[in-house]
Amino acid sequence: MALLSIAEPGQSAAPHQRKVAVGIDLGTTNSLVGVYRNGTLDIINDEQGRPLCPSVVRFLAEQEPEVGYQALEKASIDPQNTIISVKRFIGKSLDDVLKNVHKLPYELTASTNNLPVFNTVAGQKNAIEVSSLILKKLKKQAEANLGEELYGAVITVPAYFDDTQRQATKDAAKLAGVNVLRLLNEPTAAAVAYGIKTDQDGLVAVYDLGGGTFDVSILKIEKGVFKVLATGGNTNLGGDDFDTALVKDIEEQIGLKEVSLNKNSQRLLLELAIAVKKHLSSAPQVKLSELAEFALLSKELPTLNDLTITREHFDALIADLVKETLLICRAVLKDANVEREEINEVILVGGSTRVPLVKEKVKKYFGKEPLCSIDPDTVVALGAAMQADILAGNQNDKDFLLLDVLPLSLGVEVYGGLVEKIIPRNTVIPITRAQEFTTAQDGQTGLKLHVVQGERDMAEDCRSLSRFTLKGLPPKAAGALKILVTYQVDADGLLSVSAKELTTNISAEVQVKLSYGLTEDEVLKMIQDSSEFAALDMALRKLSEARVEAELLVKSVVQQVQNYGAKFLEPKEANNIERNVNRLLTLLEKYKLDNLKISTLTNEDSQRLKEYANEIDFWSQQVEVSTRDFAAKIMTESIKEVLTGKDINDIK
Repeated sequence: MALLSIAEPGQSAAPHQRKVAVGIDLGTTNSLVGVYRNGTLDIINDEQGRPLCPSVVRFLAEQEPEVGYQALEKASIDPQNTIISVKRFIGKSLDDVLKNVHKLPYELTASTNNLPVFNTVAGQKNAIEVSSLILKKLKKQAEANLGEELYGAVITVPAYFDDTQRQATKDAAKLAGVNVLRLLNEPTAAAVAYGIKTDQDGLVAVYDLGGGTFDVSILKIEKGVFKVLATGGNTNLGGDDFDTALVKDIEEQIGLKEVSLNKNSQRLLLELAIAVKKHLSSAPQVKLSELAEFALLSKELPTLNDLTITREHFDALIADLVKETLLICRAVLKDANVEREEINEVILVGGSTRVPLVKEKVKKYFGKEPLCSIDPDTVVALGAAMQADILAGNQNDKDFLLLDVLPLSLGVEVYGGLVEKIIPRNTVIPITRAQEFTTAQDGQTGLKLHVVQGERDMAEDCRSLSRFTLKGLPPKAAGALKILVTYQVDADGLLSVSAKELTTNISAEVQVKLSYGLTEDEVLKMIQDSSEFAALDMALRKLSEARVEAELLVKSVVQQVQNYGAKFLEPKEANNIERNVNRLLTLLEKYKLDNLKISTLTNEDSQRLKEYANEIDFWSQQVEVSTRDFAAKIMTESIKEVLTGKDINDIK
């Protein structure tokens, strides 16, 4: 039974019309485009009948760039101008790229915001421009095959792509003239394809290991509803890392540690490693001299002639990388509150899942044979095509509802450096959440908002996303203003934040855009740290809260002493209050968070931090005790002022 038909507002097609929409898998190694037509899901082949388009672009002087197979064929003879695996560059800083990618053949420079720029014979090009050329080719390929102009596309992205990487993908599509109907997470798209093909309900684990990224998602499929329970991954882990490990090993075996290869030979050696990896997927060993890719390197590196690589040796090289993916699987199962035994099906996605060790370890971990009935290279594009047809407003018998989730918590920094989480991770998107805050200082006319992403309790331990200021607030007492902060995450996973002062309607808004994306380990580390440093975070929060309350108390007491001390305080009482306040001020100075070097603390420091907080709490109580009588006198005086000259019958 069809559940519902989904269409963007105002985009529903008339019953007799169909809009041409496709699904595009913009991959690290290969890209492809799928379509739902005549009741079936198909991949659109190129003019030579090939389903895959290598994600490779070669730039030429004063000529149109080459894209796909044509560019890939020239990679070894023109490596500097031939960009491969561009997906690993999108949304990353130049520092991240140089740190995480082995022996880049390109000449790279940094843009004004430290994004990597490729210096080519056609000028400087960034990752968005390169990606747009791949998308443009796929769009042209689809329109030629379907015979109609493309209405729009659903483009897939890794589930752990952050806001900047998602926005960059949309920008690349815009540059290519592609109307983006939705950005869809790759594991979700794969689950859609299997769900539509098999028409089965249950819990599904999608293990997606591509050329440059790894994702795993746990989904529940029930009567046409695809609900993501939890997701995890690493945006810088994939088959490229298998290739790099093999290149490094070959270099060590033939003594290349101190020898620098030219850029052409570096590319040839990489292509040789890729060929070795592919051969070992079906053979127990391979002699390098038997591979076609060996010929061009044989003269420069004759020692390669005697080298044989076994599958056992290759498995040892990549074992830690595969283990890392399984650790992420374990964390995601825990987040989803699901046991391994409850998983009905495991879906393998991405070309790198063809590596025998990957299949073997995934099967052993989940205790069942993974599904490979749909080509792991094409399954994502097929799922995206199904969603594209629905979003275009076309009526079909495969209507369904997708409920995806947010991979990391979103919050705001509050007084004391603490993080108030607005939207927890694994919340279903799209989502809008709002929370009310107030000012911390008297006469405050502006409020700085610091938007952060992560699982830790202290802002400096989380990822900074954006900062903006709400200006023009009326100068009132601390706590008098009411400021509503609203976080909105759309179906593409893009965040916008707004703040509004409710008594004056003064507002400010920002669409969050990072200067560059998360580094290799940041995403996974954020979640691991939230568990690993749980005791430390609790102790830091307790200390910070104790400090905030003490600072407000001191400020209030000092103000009241200035206003009423001469009238109500005896010298002995005044001296006692002053002594307690000074003691508390000394502790506040001593236990400043800046002085504690938070980045060096571990869980072992938790008890010490709790003792600091308890000491501040104790002296705060001493201040309150020493000012109790003083406060009572002030209250009595205030009541007298209110009642003076009033008739008792007028008081209600």
